[in-house]
Amino acid sequence: MARYTGPKTKIARKFGEAIFGDDKSFEKKNYPPGMHGNARRRGKKSEYAIQLQEKQKAKYTYGILERQFRNLFERANRSKGVTGEVLLQLCESRLDNVVYRMGIAPSRRAARQLVSHRHITVNGEVMNIPSYSLKPGEVIGVREKSKSLQAIGDSLAANSSVYEWMTWNGDKKEGTFVAVPERLQIPENIKEQLIVELYSK
Repeated sequence: MARYTGPKTKIARKFGEAIFGDDKSFEKKNYPPGMHGNARRRGKKSEYAIQLQEKQKAKYTYGILERQFRNLFERANRSKGVTGEVLLQLCESRLDNVVYRMGIAPSRRAARQLVSHRHITVNGEVMNIPSYSLKPGEVIGVREKSKSLQAIGDSLAANSSVYEWMTWNGDKKEGTFVAVPERLQIPENIKEQLIVELYSK
């Protein structure tokens, strides 16, 4: 499956925030990349440039490439809800994102790898499609053979995040996707209306 595999810190510096999670390199150089760094004079961005940057930030944050992202937008646009909000809800409902949110993996990239390598189950069945869209009530767990993996244990031990829209049982190493999160429950700093405006042109 195609995905972004380039330098993460450079992308984080481009957007001015650690969109891939904790990044010590970004903390040291939290200004735009390039030879002149902070000294470079940057002109005022056009409306299109601002909208494009917001779309790119969302794509990098969730680890989704253009075709998939546009398909999600078209699904959101056909729905009854607010398009931008539904778009983020679809991103949050992806299996790789929920595996990350539950703390099974320390990043979405690691979560995608766990799913692809058949370490994750949905409703007791092995699921190896990171983009699988979860429905409320579905149970996500660690495959029995994989429960002893140190990487998973370390990630769960370090995780302190709690989300109202999912539950987690540490003894069973499984959780439930209780509901699709409301916009206020999604912690990502994304201005989704700008993405809607970009695609609506």
